[in-house]
Amino acid sequence: MRLGILEMLGLGATLIFAIPVGIFGVQLLTDGQTVFGGGMLLLAVLMVALPQYLTTPQDIPMIAAEKVVGGVAKDPDEDE
Repeated sequence: MRLGILEMLGLGATLIFAIPVGIFGVQLLTDGQTVFGGGMLLLAVLMVALPQYLTTPQDIPMIAAEKVVGGVAKDPDEDE
């Protein structure tokens, strides 16, 4: 999965918020609060994973443009 510059910046911004939540979850797990700590870890993982795999309304024009460009400009065969 290749990330463009804007996707990298978005991932970095997400990690700024997800890492402290994950550390807090680990701290709660070590203190014995397994349910709340596990929930915080799950929240941190979802904060990073959902934007990567979930299609948002902002992604639809980009997906449509990729299909149009892929249909018009095909890669040349290696045999030619």
